[in-house]
Amino acid sequence: MRQQLVIVGAGPRGTGLLERLAANAPELYAGPGLDIHLVDPHPPGGGRIWRQAQSPLLWMNSQAEDVTMFTDDTVAMAGPVREGPTLHEWARLDGRTFPDRRTQGRYLRWVYERAVADLPPNVTVHHHPRRAVRVDGPREGRQRVWLEGRPDPLRADLVILTLGHLDGEPDAEQAELSAYAREHGLVHLPPDFTADSDLTALAPGEPVLVRGFGLAFVDLMVLLTEGRGGQYEGETYRPSGREPVLYVGSRRGVPYHSKIGYDWTGDRPPLPRFLGPAEVAELLARPAGFDFRRDVWPLVEKELGFAHYHRLFTAHPGRTAMAWADFEEKYAAAGDPAETRALVAAAVPDPADRLDLTALDHPLEGVRYASHEDFQEGLRGYIEDDLRRRHDPAHSPDLGVFLGLLSVYGQLVRLGDIGSWWHGFFSYLASGPPGPRLRQMLALSRAGLLRFVGAGMTVTAEDGVFRATSPTVPGFSVEARALVEARLPEPTVRRARDSLLRELHADGAAETPDGLLRVDPGDGRVLDRAGRPHPRRFALGPYTDTRAPGAFTRPRTGGPAFRQNDATARAVLAFLSGSLVKELAR
Repeated sequence: MRQQLVIVGAGPRGTGLLERLAANAPELYAGPGLDIHLVDPHPPGGGRIWRQAQSPLLWMNSQAEDVTMFTDDTVAMAGPVREGPTLHEWARLDGRTFPDRRTQGRYLRWVYERAVADLPPNVTVHHHPRRAVRVDGPREGRQRVWLEGRPDPLRADLVILTLGHLDGEPDAEQAELSAYAREHGLVHLPPDFTADSDLTALAPGEPVLVRGFGLAFVDLMVLLTEGRGGQYEGETYRPSGREPVLYVGSRRGVPYHSKIGYDWTGDRPPLPRFLGPAEVAELLARPAGFDFRRDVWPLVEKELGFAHYHRLFTAHPGRTAMAWADFEEKYAAAGDPAETRALVAAAVPDPADRLDLTALDHPLEGVRYASHEDFQEGLRGYIEDDLRRRHDPAHSPDLGVFLGLLSVYGQLVRLGDIGSWWHGFFSYLASGPPGPRLRQMLALSRAGLLRFVGAGMTVTAEDGVFRATSPTVPGFSVEARALVEARLPEPTVRRARDSLLRELHADGAAETPDGLLRVDPGDGRVLDRAGRPHPRRFALGPYTDTRAPGAFTRPRTGGPAFRQNDATARAVLAFLSGSLVKELAR
């Protein structure tokens, strides 16, 4: 009579789901016994990304006090709150520290072990250190989960996919570049998790083109400098002689904005204000659907502007020319962007205090430099200015925008697949590197080991080499025999190397136009191409159209992933208890 639940993926998302199963089981699970099978080749808790077997030089992108795996009363969920320590409380770290990833892995392992211990006595967890390769079975019957290297499947009443980030097959452009590299004896590293990439082919002293200036680039920079024996002495980098020379560019041509280096004081903006549950419900109810740029982005702009100006008017009133109450009333009533801009111009005298999201997203738009060396100096100045601003509370409206971004993201996950642009914009503004990493970039630039290419970087493969250009420096180009794509693979179902997802798609699971797995926004059930939720298959994570910003989050910020985990856990437990009642009634 024991029931069987299979969870594929035992990293932080699977661990968070297990915590919610433990929290909700006393209320919802009435069965005689449940076996939970965790399927993951990596150890439970940290999974692949947070495993212990990686360089200690790789840091988290969050401060220790901003990381929790536990719910609080800000999470809008039906299940019980079970509070627990943040990473800095558990590890007894300075809350402002950016810990290495192995420390986070140990924290996640402890959270996993606590969740297992909190399960009822009649629930047992089994870890299978293998890959799941296929799920099959009738819609109304038990499922079979096939594991790599195991002849017999796991039989499951329900299956939940919490796979996390996945490897992807190259798209047409990447395949062509790889083929060209093979033909001409070049090195091409396609999008990948940098910690897993084999970087040995990147030779000391040789130029390497790098496309991507986000967090994957930061990891690459660390592994090819400190990871090869170089050292920082204050603001100076002392090379080991084993480093290549990195030529980096991207769409924007600049690194992600630094993490903010000061604490919040005073009143928080009352969010959500212009993009909340009511607005999301209205968008979802539109018979013809909605367009992100036309229907959603104006609400996002309004919300972020509200967060920015609330902070400016309440914390820095001397830089405004109107009472906050008057501004707020007129801001809410403004019917179009032109009216809003006129209001802001009248109420905020200094243009530097006004929020311009377009300029933030395109900092090098229309900017041209006479020479490559002039651009190096110019971009170092840009990074230095960003560091000063992000560590100076005189610019605390930036922190207001950050809180606005978190609020907006929590609402947008309810809309399903809204395209990839928003996620990149969010990461650029809200999920950039720690300040010390940008200072390291400056040191490497001064040492001549990091060279900036510019915005709109294009790469061609011709004449037996890779060549990079950018309109930021007209007429400049750089050639190299190595090209690294410093970004994660796109989480698309059809190009996933994971056969489990491909088989799921072949079996009728629906995908969005951007290639994400479609799931029920309420409880995460996998949808088929007719829009029907599968009664026995669930999915959570970045490859679905309800992807949340992370499997863990800042304390007291609502945690969209926690809300999703709770809804799925409650649906699973209710199904198992209900199916048992039906079985006994036969």
